[in-house]
Amino acid sequence: MPEELVPIIMFLVVGLVMIMFFYFRSKERSLMLEKGLTAEQMLEFYKSKPAPYLGLKLGIVTIFFGIGLGVGLLIDRYTDVEEWIPFLLITLSGVGLVVAHFVGRNLEKKDKAEQN
Repeated sequence: MPEELVPIIMFLVVGLVMIMFFYFRSKERSLMLEKGLTAEQMLEFYKSKPAPYLGLKLGIVTIFFGIGLGVGLLIDRYTDVEEWIPFLLITLSGVGLVVAHFVGRNLEKKDKAEQN
């Protein structure tokens, strides 16, 4: 690919993402108005958090993915068995998902207990 096309494609993609963001945001607002929501209800809807601990969960999964990759590469280096890398990546990513689920569920329970 010629080097001149890289910035052009980059700006086109960024512009397309911005256009789609504003289009879908206006579409969402028009649908909310059609359903008869008031301005206060719309503000309350935007303030609510659908996934309060999403960053924490993604961080836990990423950490387990990195541990799986690191351990898999170490085992590959010392044993010359390449099958360990995908096995550990998939297995530890799955363990990370399970751990993230339970951590998030416990934190959400604590939040509900504090609100009551």
